[in-house]
Formats: sequence, C-alpha cells, structure tokens
Amino acid sequence: MKKTIPFILTFIGIVLFCFLTLRTGLHSILLSLAKVGIGGFVALILCQLIVNLVLGLAWKASIADISLSRLTASRAVRDAANSCLPFSQLGGIFIGIRSLVAGHPRRTTNGSPLGWPEGVAANVIDVTTELLGQVAFIFLSLLCLIGYQDADRFIWPVIIGIIVLTIAAIGFIWTQQRGGNILKRIIQFMAGQLSAERHASLTGGSDDFQAYMEASWNRPLRMLCGAFLHFICWLASAGITWFSAHLLGATTLFFLNAVAIEGVVCAIMSVGFLVPGALGIQEGAYVTLGLIFGLPADISLSISLLRRGRDIIIGVPVLLLWQFYELRRLRHSNSHSSS
Repeated sequence: MKKTIPFILTFIGIVLFCFLTLRTGLHSILLSLAKVGIGGFVALILCQLIVNLVLGLAWKASIADISLSRLTASRAVRDAANSCLPFSQLGGIFIGIRSLVAGHPRRTTNGSPLGWPEGVAANVIDVTTELLGQVAFIFLSLLCLIGYQDADRFIWPVIIGIIVLTIAAIGFIWTQQRGGNILKRIIQFMAGQLSAERHASLTGGSDDFQAYMEASWNRPLRMLCGAFLHFICWLASAGITWFSAHLLGATTLFFLNAVAIEGVVCAIMSVGFLVPGALGIQEGAYVTLGLIFGLPADISLSISLLRRGRDIIIGVPVLLLWQFYELRRLRHSNSHSSS
C-alpha cells in the first residue's frame, strides 16, 4: 500500500496538470512563454543559482563543522532530486543525506568523522531552520494578501496553516533538544529506508546523532541566522516570481503581490508535500492566486512552467554530476578492496 500511494498521488497530479493546461489553452501558454525569450530564461536560471548559493550559506550558518562547499553541493542534490525525480520531499532528503556523507575522506572541518548519524542530524537541522524561515515568510505573505478582493477564502486557511506550521516547528525543535526517545525513533525510521550496512551504521550511532543535535542547538544564534537566511531566500523566490511575471508582460504585478502569491503557493505545496514535485498542485495554486491580482491563467501557468523549467535545467546536470561522482567513488573503493 505504501508503494502505491506515490503512484496514485502522481497520477492525480498529472490529471490536474493536464486539465489546467487544456482549460487554459496550450497555444496561449506557448505565446506567453515566447515573450520571455532565451535571454530572459537564462536570467531566471542565474537568479535561481544565486538563491541556491545563499541556501548553502543558510545551512553553513547552522552547521559550523561541515565545509560550505559540501553543504552547498548536498543542498543542490537534495533540491534536484525533489524537482526532477518522482520522489516526495522525504525522498529528496534521503538523497541529500547520502550526498552529504559520501566522499573520501568523510571528515568535518575539525577532523572528526562525518557518518550517517551526523548526516541525518545536519539535514534535520537544515529542514528545521528552513521551516522557521518559511513560517515567517508565509506570515508576511498573509499580510500582503489582506485587503484584496476574493482573498478572504485564502486568509483563514493560511492562518490555520501558519498555526499548524508554528506548532510543528516548536514541537520539532523541542524534540531535537529534549526528546531522546523520539530522536531514536527518527533514527530507526531513517535507517529503515537504507541498506543493511548503512542501517547498522545509523542505528549504532543513535547516541552520536543525539549528541550532534544537542550540540548544534546549544548555539541558538547560529540557528536564528540560518532561519533568517532561509527567509531571505523565500523573499528572493518571490522576487523571481515578480521578475517572471514582468518578462511575461504582467507589468502591473508589484513585488508585494508576488510575495503574497509565492507565500500562499508555498503553504499549499507544503500541505501536498507527498505529491512528487507538487505536480498539478503548484500549477493550480499559481493560477488561483494569480486571479486575485488580475493575472490571466496563461501567465500564471507560464510562471509555474518557468519555475519547473529552470529547476530542471539546474537539477538534471546536478544529478548527473552526483551520479558520476558516486560511480567514480565506487570504482575507487573497489580498486582498493581488490588490491
């Protein structure tokens, strides 16, 4: 049953995506996308690459003992898996953990080993700080949404979403600081998704995992800095949405309007995190929110498609480089074992 759920959700997402495309009109969508041009699309990709670098800095702000290059590369692999592979966000996190702990030698900047327990802990911390930044961004988007016609139907769901995310964030942080038994259950769940060898390594290092988490949360200023940088990245994503709309000819859309759209879309996609790539959900959210600010459906859908396009253009090479690196590391390991 667990294996069929992702297929069912993917099918529903594909149906919703096709329905929105056909209802909007493929020809009108293509005409809108043609306004962007190659130069505009390249500019959007460059903007996203800058955001990706800041995401690496946000992770580094929370995790002092792992190099910036390793964290940035691991974050890129995690995001690429989420956007390009038929996985939910949980699947992307597992791939991100793998990319973080892979390498020879696997050492932190202070010389200590970087194993699976530390890799899981580092990813959990990054997800937590991103969640904190996301809550603040969604709250800001709610303020930007108030006062617009037909926006009332989104305000209360978003308020409920903010409350739920806030409670989840507080509970998640408390668990990481105080919930020893819960942390071990998290370790056991993570280990259950890995091979037997890594399962043993992870379950055997549950104490290391808990110690790493507690040591990290003993530096609250670093955590706040990481959350703030994530908040800046969410604002930058809204800026890219605003830039995309202007490239498509929607010059009446203001930056604060884009913040409102991106924040609510972000909240909706968080609810549908089990749908691989948020397929259909992302498109539906952009079209619905765009109507509030006077954006035609073809432009709103084009904004979503531009977002998917730049994520794929960035993500596919990242995944190919990661696979090349994994194959080279495996051959290196086999050659040493045979000798």
